Amino acid sequence: MQQAEIGIIGGSGLYSMPGLSEVREVKLETPFGEPSDDFILGNLEGRKVAFLARHGRGHRLLPSELNFRANIYAMKMLGVERILSVSAVGSLKEEHKPTDFVIPDQFIDRTYLRTSTFFGNGIVGHVAFGDPVCGTVAASAAKACNEVGVVGKLGGTYVCMEGPQFSTKAESNLYRSWGADVVGMTNLQEAKLAREAEICYATVAMVTDYDCWHPHHDSVTIEQIVAVLHQNAENAAKVVRATVGALPSQRSCGCVDAAKFAILTQPSAIPAEAKERLKLLFGKYFV
Repeated sequence: MQQAEIGIIGGSGLYSMPGLSEVREVKLETPFGEPSDDFILGNLEGRKVAFLARHGRGHRLLPSELNFRANIYAMKMLGVERILSVSAVGSLKEEHKPTDFVIPDQFIDRTYLRTSTFFGNGIVGHVAFGDPVCGTVAASAAKACNEVGVVGKLGGTYVCMEGPQFSTKAESNLYRSWGADVVGMTNLQEAKLAREAEICYATVAMVTDYDCWHPHHDSVTIEQIVAVLHQNAENAAKVVRATVGALPSQRSCGCVDAAKFAILTQPSAIPAEAKERLKLLFGKYFV
């Protein structure tokens, strides 16, 4: 039985989901290990949702330490069909001010220590990723921003860097020369794995500060950044709630069968262990 239809991944600042009713906690184990934390299940705006604190409660996990595969696989175990992810980012453009939200439609990968696929170990597959977020979820999030009075900008490019250190000025200016909008450390692997798992995915990137390219960056205090984080978390809770309520009940996007033609390995050549490990995701295609 489907335990949740919509997944919410909370990033820096958003460690819980206000407004949930009929709350219960579920601990899951996946073929890829443990997720970041237990899942909080409940009802929000009349929909069954599953909330996961990306970095664990208490913010224990570095971006490079996150078990992205376990997080997305566990969402699939719960029956989740759409994921709305929330994360803190630095702005690469003057127009994206602290407390603004950006809902990116493109990513640039600058990571190098992470596993970003369920394929491998005996099974080869490739999914299309030209449009890496679900247009339906992204548009619903943008509409929700407008409804609750938050500046939310639909579209833009998110640079996903390895971290945990922030960018050098040379890197920050390089990203700006590419026309990128925001820089963060977490969302790209989620988007890639969600696409393979045929889960709709979009992210709300909450601007906390201008990245180090900005001439006034060094004058920003920790206290100011923390204040922005708190404001962003309050706004994010409102946006998530409005997005959940606005999402259509049925999916009609290409995310639904994104892996239909992905698997290149002949079924007879796929090891039994790989079939067992991935049957939840691709079992319908093992014929």
